Amino acid sequence: MNLIRLLPSLHALKVGLRTTSFHELETHIRETCHHLDYVDSFIHAFLPDSSRLPRLLSSAAILHNRHPDPTSRPPLYGVLVGIKDIFATADLPTQAGSRLPPSTFASLPEAACVTKLKNAGALVLGKTATTEFAYFEPGPTRNPHDLDHTPGGSSSGSAAAVAAGLCVVALGTQTNGSIVRPAAYCGVVGFKPSYGRIEIGEGVIPCAPSVDTIGIFARDVDGARTVASVLCRDWKSDSTDQHYDPNTKESPTERLPILGVPDGPYLCQTSPPTLARFESTLAILRRFGYNLIRIPLLPTIASLNTIQTTLVHAEMALSHRSWFCVHEELYRPRTRSAILAGQSISLPDLDRARNSRIELQRHVDSVMRMHEVDMWVCPSATGPAPRGLEYTGDPVMNLPWSHAGLPVVAVPAGRVAGLPVGVQLVGQYGTDEEVIRWAAGVEAVVGG
Repeated sequence: MNLIRLLPSLHALKVGLRTTSFHELETHIRETCHHLDYVDSFIHAFLPDSSRLPRLLSSAAILHNRHPDPTSRPPLYGVLVGIKDIFATADLPTQAGSRLPPSTFASLPEAACVTKLKNAGALVLGKTATTEFAYFEPGPTRNPHDLDHTPGGSSSGSAAAVAAGLCVVALGTQTNGSIVRPAAYCGVVGFKPSYGRIEIGEGVIPCAPSVDTIGIFARDVDGARTVASVLCRDWKSDSTDQHYDPNTKESPTERLPILGVPDGPYLCQTSPPTLARFESTLAILRRFGYNLIRIPLLPTIASLNTIQTTLVHAEMALSHRSWFCVHEELYRPRTRSAILAGQSISLPDLDRARNSRIELQRHVDSVMRMHEVDMWVCPSATGPAPRGLEYTGDPVMNLPWSHAGLPVVAVPAGRVAGLPVGVQLVGQYGTDEEVIRWAAGVEAVVGG
């Protein structure tokens, strides 16, 4: 059963929608909702919404009346987006994949990033499924490439929705690996900006605020960059910030970045077949003129993984303090265990874990400068999507970059055992524009 619909790129879609009539926009919405009703009965990427079609048609009419002149329409006019169900929206309930009473989150203001998307002309197709409170208890979502496999987590529904062609863009978050890993498992692009580059604010239910980062799923890097320019603080566009078509298999004409390969225990966390696929990807990059330098990095990765887990558990306990004391019995086992573990972590241990973020960021930065490396390239996950829905996969390939708050772009890079795998491209803190621009070139030669 083929549940994947190949949509136009965001670039092509937004160009078409900005010049469309209201009747054509209405037709686009009706066709999307009809397709979603069928496909989502299998993959469960979106939360049920009996008012989806009338809600969207009403929003579209308001949008069209506000921007009747095609020449002055906002950049995402009419683009349908998925929103992970830890973001509050003005017109849909928020549940965060949990069993807590909906009234618990009813007073949350709409997330700033959702408002920005709406102001840019986007229409909220719906809420996408998430693991419970963006941790490890899975939701119902299945991988569109094989329904017997997980789509990853915690941004399960957003990744699956883009992969299935239900929408071209969806929002997610990453605390450990919740953008990059699902993007790899579902064969789409994922962008995790530098920590803090997209404002979180009160309208997003936290997991671990010191590392929580809002990110973007898209069909291609160009689409992720378009949305990033709307959401990221002080996004800088320049003459090289051009549209690339990944189907051309042509590398951009600008200078190719120097890529570092983080050799050592970190890389050895991947499965042998995935590592072999990664080495084949590196060979492709060399053939297209990329300079790759193998550099020992992260020799104490096991210790770093423990530090990140300490940080996440401790901050989950703090973030959920008021809800957990009232509704502990409604939390599922893994989430409950993490919060209970976090309650036993001392403030000095939490401070040390928080301080290690900057230490790691500075260390990675110094190694990159020493070797004149522009980005790291490494596998996006330990392997392809695991079979079954009870386990969303291992985030260890993403933990160091999340802990250091570095910008990461995940691009598809072939298949292992018939399922998608990817590579992640990691830059220095604050170099989001360069990383996403260079990632478009990598996507052009290894994507798919």
